[in-house]
Amino acid sequence: MDAGAGAGGPGAAKLAPGPKQPLAGAEKQAPDFAPSTVLRLIGDGSTAFTGRQPRQPVAVRMASGQKPPQFVVFSWDGAGEDSQKLFSHFREVGKKYHATMTYFLSGVYVLPKDKRELYDPPKHNAGSSDIGFNDTGGIRDTLTQVRGAWQDGNEIGTHFNGHFCGPGGGGTWSVGQWKSEISQAKAFVKNWKSNDPGLAREKPLPFDYDKELIGGRTPCLEGRENMVAAARTMGFRYDSSGVNNQVWPQKKDGVWDLSMQLVPVPGRAFETLSMDYNFMFNQSGVTQGDPGMHAYWGNQMRDGLLRAFDRSYDGNRAPLIIGNHFESWNGGTYMRAVEQTIATVCTRKDVRCVSFRQLADWLDAQDPATLAKLGTLDVGQAPERGWTAFLGGTGEAGR
Repeated sequence: MDAGAGAGGPGAAKLAPGPKQPLAGAEKQAPDFAPSTVLRLIGDGSTAFTGRQPRQPVAVRMASGQKPPQFVVFSWDGAGEDSQKLFSHFREVGKKYHATMTYFLSGVYVLPKDKRELYDPPKHNAGSSDIGFNDTGGIRDTLTQVRGAWQDGNEIGTHFNGHFCGPGGGGTWSVGQWKSEISQAKAFVKNWKSNDPGLAREKPLPFDYDKELIGGRTPCLEGRENMVAAARTMGFRYDSSGVNNQVWPQKKDGVWDLSMQLVPVPGRAFETLSMDYNFMFNQSGVTQGDPGMHAYWGNQMRDGLLRAFDRSYDGNRAPLIIGNHFESWNGGTYMRAVEQTIATVCTRKDVRCVSFRQLADWLDAQDPATLAKLGTLDVGQAPERGWTAFLGGTGEAGR
């Protein structure tokens, strides 16, 4: 679906074009809910309040001296369902390995092409989009997956709208222009029934998007500063548009920085961003390179992500943040790599494969002194005298 976009290269990080478990240790968790009998339509009925989201763990403050769980977030840019059916496939993968994820929906994926003029992007003509628009069938398929993903316990974030990068793109937009972009992304999700009469009989999305939308990732990772300045006034609790090392995240001006991270590229002397596009860019430079190298390239990405996981798991326990696209670049080898990574890490002891919302909830529940101490650990650095000594005297169990 989403074309990626941006630039990579050696040392470059910027983008080019079982049972459920609680979030920490043996903490309590919220019960499952049967399909809600609550239904309060919102607006034109495109969305609805249906009660508390199913399958959400309870975020509990760690006890003093407790070793942190290992969080891993798998996230998807421009999430939509097309003929490849990768959205529906990875929903099943998530259920198989007890992993919840974050799906960043592009607003124009639920806006029909014949209503494209409703989108008025900053610094571009109304009706413009670098990733196109959808037809009724494509919108219906995408809505089916978004609806099911939320009911599975996953998060629906935003990848905004037209995916404009470079000159005139998000990196050049003002705070006010980003507010317009965010408002329009919300509006398309909240009004798809009005915008496409062919969908009038479809079930509503089972959430209030004004409350559900608490974070996103900008196209090409551009325009982050002004976007966050706009988003913090519009309900955002986190952003994943930057580039970090594998260290514990910080909250900046009230918004958690949950950006992707630099991870090893096995056999190469540099690290790259933890995203399929960046591995592809550094390997083939084109979306469909030498078929004889496809398996090798996929294995290289998988092994790089697993090395990144191991150095957090055995080291500072910083959350591992991974981003992807529903694309079949280089024969789909990166989709295989991501699936193998999910199967390997989400089944490990003390590992929590969660959405960004769930990670933000857990971070907000912790003692700030504990998080500050965790933030002193470098990439792969385990406490010299062990976790009990390192975190003893901070934290308070039971919250």
